[in-house]
Parts: sequence; C-alpha cells; structure tokens
Amino acid sequence: MTQTLTAALVPKAELHVHIEGAAPPDLVRELADQHGVDVSGLFAEDGSYAWTDFAQFLAVYDRASRVFRTPQDYARLAETYLRSIASDGAIYAELTISPDHAAASGLSYADYVGGLAEGIARARAATGIEARMIAVGVRHFGARAVEQVARQVAAYPHPLVTGFGLAGDETEGHPANFARAFRMAAEAGLGLTAHAGETAGAESVTAALDFLQVSRIGHGVRAIEDTAVVERIVRDGIVLEVCPGSNLALGIYGALRFHPVNLLRRAGCRITLNSDDPPFFGTSLAQEYEACARTFGWDRAQSLEITRTAIAAAFCDEDTRARLLHAVATAEDAPPDPA
Repeated sequence: MTQTLTAALVPKAELHVHIEGAAPPDLVRELADQHGVDVSGLFAEDGSYAWTDFAQFLAVYDRASRVFRTPQDYARLAETYLRSIASDGAIYAELTISPDHAAASGLSYADYVGGLAEGIARARAATGIEARMIAVGVRHFGARAVEQVARQVAAYPHPLVTGFGLAGDETEGHPANFARAFRMAAEAGLGLTAHAGETAGAESVTAALDFLQVSRIGHGVRAIEDTAVVERIVRDGIVLEVCPGSNLALGIYGALRFHPVNLLRRAGCRITLNSDDPPFFGTSLAQEYEACARTFGWDRAQSLEITRTAIAAAFCDEDTRARLLHAVATAEDAPPDPA
C-alpha cells in the first residue's frame, strides 16, 4: 500500500483552521450575490482566491469574510467545512473563530457563536464528527481589541467555545501586550494557544511561551532555528499546530522536503497537522496527512500518532477525549487493508 493510501485510512484531527479562511470560493460568491457584497478582484481567473503575499492574503481574507452576514450563513459554513473533512476521515476539529470579523459584518458575538454551533450540530448529526471553537483576538487590531474578545468570551460562555488564542500579523505587537487578555481567558477556564514562529522567528515562540502561558503554539515551526527553543518545547510538552501547506503557500519554505515538521517530530516535539486556511492555500487536512506521509516516509502508526497527539491536546472535555482516543485505538487495532 502506498503512503498516500495509508494516510487516507487514518482517522484525522485538526486543531488549527480559521473558519472564515475555510470558506470555499463558490460559497463566498453565492453569499456575495445574496447579500449584495462587492467581491470584484477577490478571485483569480480559475476561480481561486487571488493574492500574492501575506499582506494581500490578509486583505483578501478580510474581504471574503464580509459576505457572512447572518447566523445562518455561519451555520452553513461550519457544516460545509466539517462535513467535507469528515468525508476524509476527520473525527475532530477545532474551529478558530474571529469575533472581530463577525462584528465587521454586523453580527453580535452571541449570534456568531450560535450560528457556528448550529452548523457544528448539523455536521455532528450527519457524520459523527466532534468540533469545538477557539475564539481569537487579531494581533494587528491591537491589545484593546484582543482584550475585548477575551471579555466577550468570558461574559457569554458557550459549551463549544473552549479555547482562546491570538492570530494575525506576528510582526505587530509584542506578546507582552496581550498578557492581560490571556489572563482573563485563563481565568474563564479556556485553553490557550497563540500564533508564533510562522512569519516571525524562534524568538516569537519564546515570547509567546513567556508572556501568554499557552499550552499550544499555532505553527511554531521556526523554533527549529534555535536549538534551545526546541528543547524548551520538548521539555514543557508544548504542542505545535503545524500547517505545512500554509507555510509553503506563503513562501516560508520552498518545498515540503525542506519543511522542519519531521525534524521537530524527531527532536521530540509534539506535532499535529492542520490546514490553516485551506482554500486560500490550496490544501486540505487530508492532503496535509498524505503529503507528509509520502514526503517523510511516515507509516500508518506514525500518522495515527499525529492524530493521537492532537486529541490529547484538544480543548475538549475528558469524556469526548476518551471517545476520540478510543476511535483512534480501534483504527490502530484494525487489520491492514489488503489493497
């Protein structure tokens, strides 16, 4: 059996996908027509999102997000994405949600989360996939905006909003600026994660760990540039939400064989695989598993370990975690496909 087929049979879990960034172009165009939103210049001739660098990607992402105007729009988005990855074997996903983007479209936090929760429920009923939400503040919107998100999440708790994070441009604002927001989120009982070590270097990972007290790092791959940072990640059991396809699309690495995900794994880091903003970056969760298995020679057991790591680090209740781990164990015990 080829590595690609082996990976395809693996139950998958995703900890790092931005829900607005998971919007298929066809859905964005349909909702733009429905709501009368101008999306001219947003798409290339082949129908994909049109961007050339990180700054333009952020601008296109923001414009595409504005077509989601109602709770029903977000319910449809969540259901569409979760059903698509469930068809590729995903059993769990954490959707990164951005209350700031919802507010820009005129939606309250409660309506935003309620719509997403409805989509999650519909996808679970149809496929059995479990999902939770991680509310993030946008770094380049400033510390006050990030604190406002933390206040909203704490003031209006929802059983499916189980995490808090920091996204956006890593070059904008030192993590110390956001420490207060993360303290508020921790006091509200939320799991903590933050983007670092993607467009900024290993020092950004150190700063996130020092000031934000996170248990997970979004991306984190540029920790490989500093042995001491890698050693700290291993020692402290920090989980890395690695998004190889995203890193390639943004030009951080030129080819998957040069990506440090396998070096980090071999160094003892706890690695997960994720799609980040899949239609923007021409990837999917299944492609991430399959490409890494093929490129680095991972067998089925190693791919299953990636899923097991994600579930162990998930911001979910222990009963759900136990059920998901049981599903992985069942897959591990199953006889290999004779094909």
